[in-house]
Amino acid sequence: MGAAGDLTITDILGELRIDAELSGRGEFEAMQSTIRARNQIDHRAAVLAGALDRLGIAKDHGRTTRELLIVMGFAPSAAQRLLRIAAGAAQLPTLDAHAADGAISGEHTDAIVRGMKHIATRSPEPIDGAMRHKHVTDLLGQFFSGATPAEIMDLARTLGNQIAASSEGGLPAAEDRALNTLDHGKDDDGRLQVRADLDVEVGEKFRAAIDELAAPRPEPDGSPDAVDPASSGRRPGDAPRHRRPLWRHRVRAAHPGAAEVPADAPTLSSLALMGSVTEATMRALACDTSVTTVIVDGERVPLDISREKRFFPAHLRKALYVRDQCCIKCGAPADRAHAHHIRHWADGGDTCLVNGCLLCPSCHADVHHNAWEVFIGSDQHPWLIPPRTVDPRRRPLRAYNRRTLTTDDLALAG
Repeated sequence: MGAAGDLTITDILGELRIDAELSGRGEFEAMQSTIRARNQIDHRAAVLAGALDRLGIAKDHGRTTRELLIVMGFAPSAAQRLLRIAAGAAQLPTLDAHAADGAISGEHTDAIVRGMKHIATRSPEPIDGAMRHKHVTDLLGQFFSGATPAEIMDLARTLGNQIAASSEGGLPAAEDRALNTLDHGKDDDGRLQVRADLDVEVGEKFRAAIDELAAPRPEPDGSPDAVDPASSGRRPGDAPRHRRPLWRHRVRAAHPGAAEVPADAPTLSSLALMGSVTEATMRALACDTSVTTVIVDGERVPLDISREKRFFPAHLRKALYVRDQCCIKCGAPADRAHAHHIRHWADGGDTCLVNGCLLCPSCHADVHHNAWEVFIGSDQHPWLIPPRTVDPRRRPLRAYNRRTLTTDDLALAG
């Protein structure tokens, strides 16, 4: 095997043997040592993946570095994870030191790297070194407290939401409709492959619809559901075929299900299925959906539950259709628009014609996130005030259906 100085990691691992005489504690300690070694190897693999990428080794052969890593034997998701860690950990020396020491797994390292990227991109301005160190310390603290990678990402999304909510122009990626994608196509076996990247609002509606369709239901003769309860992936996949078609399902698909709002910290609001959302998005959802908002205290004990009277009833929606005719900002069809409370219901705004207007989902997000304002003029029609980034003078704009009017008299705006 050669001199000790010539031993490789592969040689050392190949010589390891499990001692059949080890006690339970000995086995446990041996597993801890193995995990630490595995973590160190994962870190080393990420460092080498980064070096391969910088040197352009794969590019010289007409491949991407990810493709090269897959050819070398890594699973596609593992190859992508190594490259993310290589790109992100270099900017996070504290995290990199823990990973090099084997104290943190590659999966957790990846979660922190992705979490820090999420936090940074939610701020309109670059975060400085001190703020970066603070956030990575918070996420590392979660790891050392026993958090899973998913829980670390949840915390990162919450931190990103708080930054976005406190910064003009900040918008969490989870709530950015511009990032939504849905790709689908047939694979080599003729099966349909679907991949979606959706914001929390659309994601909440989609998951609520799938969950409702995939819920166990007895057969017509009363016998148990034919789908094996253990097949957690099969049941949602079979739902559109065995049950009412997804595109005709309107019980829960039309709106998200439930939301929780801490009374003393509304910035920590969350949806039942998709998790953390900003207070602004929660207010947008609450304008015209059947989401049930539960206000809870510090112990998550309900203090209040939303009341149905905040929703625009059918007769008021018809009145909005007659007056506004379409989205007041972009002209999208009325049947695609939300009924928006100009003064939010939670702030004492009434559910009435003079406190409502029609906004499509995209324009609704602009009002709640991007500094557009709406008011009712003395003509009893809605007007818009653009943010300074659109019009430094912030001159009022008529509703879309009234922009064909030629009068320049803004007195009607009141």
